Amino acid sequence: MITDKPVCVTGASGFIAAHIVRQLLEQGYSVRGTVRKSPKNYPFLLGLPGASERLELVEADLLSNGAYDRAVDGCEYVMHTASPYQINVKNPQTDLVDPAVNGTETVLESCLKSHSIKRVIFTSSIAAITDEPDSTKVFNEKDWNTMSSLERNPYHYSKTLAERDAWDFIMRKRPTFDLVAINPFMVVGPSLGPSLNTSNQILRDILIGVYPCIMDINWGFVAVQDAAQSHILAMETETASGRYLCSGEAMDMKTLVALLSSSGFDAYSLPKLDLSGKIGSLLMKVLSFTQPRNTGVYIRTNIGRTMRYDNAKIKRELGISFKPVKESIIDAVKDMVQWGHLPPQKNNK
Repeated sequence: MITDKPVCVTGASGFIAAHIVRQLLEQGYSVRGTVRKSPKNYPFLLGLPGASERLELVEADLLSNGAYDRAVDGCEYVMHTASPYQINVKNPQTDLVDPAVNGTETVLESCLKSHSIKRVIFTSSIAAITDEPDSTKVFNEKDWNTMSSLERNPYHYSKTLAERDAWDFIMRKRPTFDLVAINPFMVVGPSLGPSLNTSNQILRDILIGVYPCIMDINWGFVAVQDAAQSHILAMETETASGRYLCSGEAMDMKTLVALLSSSGFDAYSLPKLDLSGKIGSLLMKVLSFTQPRNTGVYIRTNIGRTMRYDNAKIKRELGISFKPVKESIIDAVKDMVQWGHLPPQKNNK
């Protein structure tokens, strides 16, 4: 399905969004991406194959009413990826919630003014599903995060409110377009731009000694290429509807550290002390109070729990097959070295 109208991608310079832009261009689509600064500040987008012929970058501010009117005008499909992703912020309301919720409202209001929009694909998150694993439960698309707040995991709270606002908008306004949400887990892999995304940063922090020990924490991982492809499949699949959990395999920290060590990254400051048992988890909960506030909350709500989830819907309805997580993690580490986010590994012989 190649439309002769541009596909709008908000927050085009973002980690997932840049891969969406690249894949769209590779498949022959025209793209109109929104960015926060002058387009000349994004040479990594302007230099993509096909960009000179089929990529237009326009400035847009998430918090300015009508800022996306021009961006979405004449488009049939809008991929709304723009949203802040930070764990520790000074003011959760102004730094996370307002941009996420008001930004979503701004984009959807602009889509409402346009009579050409057929579908909006919304980048949500596992954060809107839950902010803590539950070892007794298998999460799916019917689950909603009801635990987060401005005080507890505010990033998760912002993503939950933003997605709920998007669905409420559809119910209230009854637009001619429909909405599909993609809910990725930890998105890792090579970056097309120079910024370090938060998920890859967790891998970096494990490598450089930020975590002094191995904790009983596990994550669901998805390759950034697969996260991007899921958005395009949600656009191209006419019958796509509702939410889609987007994740390949889950991996715990002990397995992750072993993978990094056996893959040639053992000269970095990987944690060696194993505190993944019950006593260790109790100790880490106590030590978590010495961490930045929201990091501490995240540790306390995740440690000692196993994330389990059902990704059958996205595989069945969108036909996606996920790249092996191990490959994506290794790709991410090598890419961080190339970008300078990780120092070249010293020879440990």
